[in-house]
Amino acid sequence: MIKRTLFFGNPAYLSTKNEQLHISFPEADKPDRTVPIEDLGMIVLENQQVTITHGLISKLTEKKVSIVTCNNQHMPEGLLLPMHGHSEQTERIRYQIEASQPLKKNLWQQTVAAKIQNQAAHLKERGIDSPRMNYLAKNVNSGDTGNHEAQAAAIYWQSLFDIPEFNRQQTGIPPNNLLNYGYAILRAVIARALVSSGMFPGLGIWHRNKYNAYCLADDIMEPYRPYVDLVVCHLVDHEDDLSELTPAMKKELLSIPALDVRIDGQKSPLMVAASRTTNSLFECFAGISRKIIYPEYE
Repeated sequence: MIKRTLFFGNPAYLSTKNEQLHISFPEADKPDRTVPIEDLGMIVLENQQVTITHGLISKLTEKKVSIVTCNNQHMPEGLLLPMHGHSEQTERIRYQIEASQPLKKNLWQQTVAAKIQNQAAHLKERGIDSPRMNYLAKNVNSGDTGNHEAQAAAIYWQSLFDIPEFNRQQTGIPPNNLLNYGYAILRAVIARALVSSGMFPGLGIWHRNKYNAYCLADDIMEPYRPYVDLVVCHLVDHEDDLSELTPAMKKELLSIPALDVRIDGQKSPLMVAASRTTNSLFECFAGISRKIIYPEYE
C-alpha cells in the first residue's frame, strides 16, 4: 500500500484518538479530521503554530512514520525516526559495522554508476544527449577513484537548466531552493527505509562527515536524486517566479514519495522502491548478495 504524506502549513493541534491521527483547527468553523496512522509514511510540520502531543509522536514512531520539522524559513530541518525499526536491528547493524572496506568501495561504485545513469537518462528525456555521461557511468572504478561523480555533476548541472549563471549550491540562486526542499524530503524517505530495514542511517559507506547524522541516507539517496530534479524541472518550466516556495510548489515536491519509478523491472512508488533498495543493501552487508537494487530512470 502507498503510504501517505501529510503536510501541515497552517496552525493545527495534532493528537491521537481511537488509534488515529486527530487534527483540530483553531478556526471554529473548520471541522476536526481523522486519518488512520497505519496509512501514513511521513508528516511534515511546517507552521510554527502546529502542536503535536507526545502520545501521537509515540504512535507515529511505533508505526515507522517519519516526522519532518521545518524552520522559520519553512525549509525541512529536523527528522524524527523510530529507534527500533526492525526486529533484528542489533544483528543487522553489526553486519553494517563489520562491512569491509573493499565491499564499501564496491557499493559506492554501484551507487555512483546508478546515479550517473539516471542523470543521463533524465537529460535525454529533456532532449539532451550526453555520450560523455554514458561513458562515465560505464567506467566507474571501485570507490570512484576517478571522481566520475563530480565530472558527471559538472556536465549535468550545466545542461539541466537554461538559467544563466546557475550552479548547484545550497545557498545559490533559484531553483536551488526547490532542489534543497525536494532533497530534504527524499533524504527523509531514504532514512525511514534504512531504519525499517534495520540499519543505522548515520554510518555511511562513503559519506563520513562526523557532523552528519544521516551519512548512509546521503549515500543511498544519490541515484534517487534525478526524480527530485524531474519535479523541479517541471516547476521551472511552468512557474514564472521561483524565488519563493509557494504552497502549490511544496505540494508538487511533497508528491516525490509517491512518484512511480522502475526498479528491478517493475513499477513501484518511490517510497516502496526505497525499501527494496535498503533491503538489498542489507543483503550486501550480510554477504547474501553483491548488488544493490536501484531504480532505473526512464
